[in-house]
Amino acid sequence: MGFARTCSVALVGVEGVVVEVQADLEPGVAAFTLVGLPDKSLTESRDRVRAAVVNSGGEWPQKKLTVGLSPASVPKAGSGFDLAVACAVLGAAERIDPRVLADIVMIGELGLDGRVRPVRGILPAVLAAADAGYEQVVVPECAAAEASLVPGVSVLGVRSLRQLIAVLTDEPVPEEQPDEQGRPDPLLAGLRVPGTGAATGIHSLGAAQHDHDHDLADVVGQTSARTAVEVAAAGGHHLFLEGPPGAGKTMLAERLPAVLPRLIREESLEVTAVHSVAGLLPPGKPLIDVAPYCAPHHSATMQSLVGGGPGIARPGAVSLAHRGVLFLDEAPEFHSQTLDALRQPLESGHVVIARSAGVVRFPARFLMVLAANPCPCGRFSQRDTLCECPPSAIRRYQSRLSGPLLDRVDLRVEVDPVSRAQLTVPGARGESTATVAARVRQARERAAARLAGTPWRTNSEVPGRELRGRYQAVTGAMDEAERNLERGVLTARGIDRVLRVAWTVADLVGHERPDATDVALALQLRTGVPRGVPMAIGALT
Repeated sequence: MGFARTCSVALVGVEGVVVEVQADLEPGVAAFTLVGLPDKSLTESRDRVRAAVVNSGGEWPQKKLTVGLSPASVPKAGSGFDLAVACAVLGAAERIDPRVLADIVMIGELGLDGRVRPVRGILPAVLAAADAGYEQVVVPECAAAEASLVPGVSVLGVRSLRQLIAVLTDEPVPEEQPDEQGRPDPLLAGLRVPGTGAATGIHSLGAAQHDHDHDLADVVGQTSARTAVEVAAAGGHHLFLEGPPGAGKTMLAERLPAVLPRLIREESLEVTAVHSVAGLLPPGKPLIDVAPYCAPHHSATMQSLVGGGPGIARPGAVSLAHRGVLFLDEAPEFHSQTLDALRQPLESGHVVIARSAGVVRFPARFLMVLAANPCPCGRFSQRDTLCECPPSAIRRYQSRLSGPLLDRVDLRVEVDPVSRAQLTVPGARGESTATVAARVRQARERAAARLAGTPWRTNSEVPGRELRGRYQAVTGAMDEAERNLERGVLTARGIDRVLRVAWTVADLVGHERPDATDVALALQLRTGVPRGVPMAIGALT
């Protein structure tokens, strides 16, 4: 009888569980039994592993073979266990010393010819292995850069099963035939899900500070909206842009990620882990260090937006936009239940999805931007009578965005149509992205210094009780906001959000504490009622 064990990782959401892969050989009729709650793709590994071992020059044991995946109560999905199963079988057959395999975590899919193909979720899997105390990890060669992002773990990247067997048995490592020049590496196809990428509106905008195609200077006029974008970026506040078609709502939203600061190391690992599990991590870019941008179509289902799907739930758009921007253009066209599903992650910063196959938790701390027309035709305005929509249609259209959802949006700005004079006057360009991003970075640094030692990073994350206790405004500065609360203009949540925005304005202009001017600008950005203060941040400094 032969026995060997090694380890792999099962992913539940973006969290990993280390699984012990055990192989047992007994005399009897040749058979291969796989136990431990495997799914369909994992059950098929029996045929993949057998063919890969034989085509790699190994001898398949002609005995009764049982492979167990422990703990057996955790559902296992995917083809990432192939490499561990193959090595455990070879260890039980004494082709590899079983003692060498015991403390190694192996992740990878095997082709029938013995090549090791990458799988999704390499980064969270290696993070789980490191948390469990493992120091050696074997991954596909093309995913070694992603696995190396985890400190304290020795990563071995292999291109074939033959190479791994040679390394584990101290034999000369064979050279693999390189692919033909000019042809894409077929192994990299395992890193992405077909039909995903920039064309779907889920992507990172590259180097945010050097994205010349999305410069704020291209937006003509719109002083209030530009200020709202700057405040949203500085404090992580949600934004609602309402205005006629062609006024620049989409332009402003597309330029918002470039204003956001680059992600710190911890945030980069969080974002990269989510994109790796979703199969959206670009080959050759193992670490996402800029804010992601996700703009789903208004026909998106609730599962695609918040996460879900058959079996183990997959991350949705709110998780793919984690630490970045979620842009919902034509927001009233989304299904009302889909929009209302955003209310919980907007408050908590994560989404919990319960399915019969298990409960998963995905991070979802994003900056939401809603864009909407004022009416079905888009021409409704108090300044003219171009709109031909009946009042009932206008009310019905505007009521598609529920009050509880809008109450969670800190900034609400009306985007006016651009006039001919604004378009034709030379030198009418506003501040560039680089100028605004520099102010945003300085405001974030002031907020980080103030919030040092707390679990919060931006003003939008600070709870209301802490705002009213530790982070109060200047005496008398909140009087007007409190009067709005008494008149019913603001809710209790709304007045807390006004104070959060006031702190962000104070950080942008360099004030130690929010004064009456900062609170007035915050009130104007939330209610849309003029308060007699300049709308440009530069005019307040």
